[in-house]
Amino acid sequence: MTESTPLQRLREMRERTLLGGGEKRIAAQHAKGKLTARERIDLLVDEGSFVELDRFVTHRCTDFGMQDQQVLGDGVVTGHARVDGRPVALFSQDFTVFGGSLSETHAEKICKVMDMAVKVGIPVIGLNDSGGARIQEGVASLGGYAEIFWRNTRASGVVPQISAILGPCAGGAVYSPAITDFIAMVEGNSYMHITGPDVVKTVTHEEVTSEELGGADVHMQRSGVAHFKSPDGRACMALLRRLLSYLPLNNAEDPPFVPTDDPPDRCDPELDTLVPADPQKPYDIVEVVDRVVDRESFLEVHAEYARNIVVGFARLGGRVVGVVANQPAVLAGCLDIDASVKGARFIRFCDAFNVPIVTFEDVPGFLPGTGQEYAGIIRHGAKLLYAYCEATVPKLTVITRKAYGGAYDVMGSKHVRADVNLAWPGAMIAVMGAAGAAKIIYRREIQEAGDPAAVEARRTAEYEETFNNPYKAAARGFVDDVIEASQTRPMLIQALELLRSKHEERPRRKHGNLPL
Repeated sequence: MTESTPLQRLREMRERTLLGGGEKRIAAQHAKGKLTARERIDLLVDEGSFVELDRFVTHRCTDFGMQDQQVLGDGVVTGHARVDGRPVALFSQDFTVFGGSLSETHAEKICKVMDMAVKVGIPVIGLNDSGGARIQEGVASLGGYAEIFWRNTRASGVVPQISAILGPCAGGAVYSPAITDFIAMVEGNSYMHITGPDVVKTVTHEEVTSEELGGADVHMQRSGVAHFKSPDGRACMALLRRLLSYLPLNNAEDPPFVPTDDPPDRCDPELDTLVPADPQKPYDIVEVVDRVVDRESFLEVHAEYARNIVVGFARLGGRVVGVVANQPAVLAGCLDIDASVKGARFIRFCDAFNVPIVTFEDVPGFLPGTGQEYAGIIRHGAKLLYAYCEATVPKLTVITRKAYGGAYDVMGSKHVRADVNLAWPGAMIAVMGAAGAAKIIYRREIQEAGDPAAVEARRTAEYEETFNNPYKAAARGFVDDVIEASQTRPMLIQALELLRSKHEERPRRKHGNLPL
């Protein structure tokens, strides 16, 4: 029995859609060390779960002979699938078709899956590998970008949005990933920039490559545009799967609970001696975090940018939390412009998607200097303050050592409505360090003394005894308890359990005016 002609045609067309721009272009993609659009999807999603949409779409352009260059799918593979059994919507740009360039129909395909994601409440994942707007279509392609941007903004805070940059991403194409929640890049094979090296050379006379202008290292370390980087496409897809495991499907759900064999009452005696007694000596706050949270559960975000603050996802007793921690090993843990913006952005994501915030505080203050003041540390520091004040998810704070000045207020203090505030025995909560405070309070006495150094040392010790401890704050209820450091994990897990039913009303408004 022979198959009907319509069935044969369907099967032939389906086979054609799998070839993208053809075998030669697929080979060229592989020669660059890059995966194809469909190979990336296969690595990202659960086997056999991908359901493709719009596989037969073609562009409508008739200028510049484009009517003779029709490729099914038009350079982007779109659809929905499952990752660890949970639904996601996704699109994967195909560089083998017109260099992955965005046409009007290419954009319409992306918009369709974004609309579907918001309607049903599932994350959107964009796998970006595109030469930019399709020049032959002019304003129609530009309009397509704007339609995507509008949907990115509409979906923000409603469903998680993740972007992977797996090749070129230039010009208007960069703004869609920039609006999304997280950006992952691949070393050596991806870049993002507004204007390319040729334009930069013409305008500023700078000689620069695409990698130097907008490669993964640039955006991980200098600009802060990227949150993650991977050595290759395979590792990037594995990273996205791990990241999704910490995120809820939408803003009406809680993050997924993952049972753990790490006991909730586990204490770690090493924490009692991990923080140096000398307040000038650094230590690695990541080691503190790793010892408190469920074993091997900490996923650091923005690991190479603004390293004086650490942010990331972890689990405590199987529940997802967002970690924000000052890093004494970098700039003594001072808050500067970049750290403030990094922390604020992460906190706002956590608050939007029902992720409790756990703060580990060891902060001597805001970074001083004309460079910071002239660049707007007041405005940018206020972003972090605003984010903490605005957040209504459970907020838990542990003061491990220093909590000085305005930075004490900002970093999840009781005054910005943190729910549970704990301090370790060596915590120092004051306006400033003892030495600086003594010099100001006892300035005249020190100047007039026969032995100024001795008087200064004595007054410093007195101030330290009076204020550089957690008990003044505890006496006023600004700290709920002073605990042994080793007890931190069980205390935080108990607090999270208590706060599961937290509900906090805020005045009705269209939106606040974040100090952008």
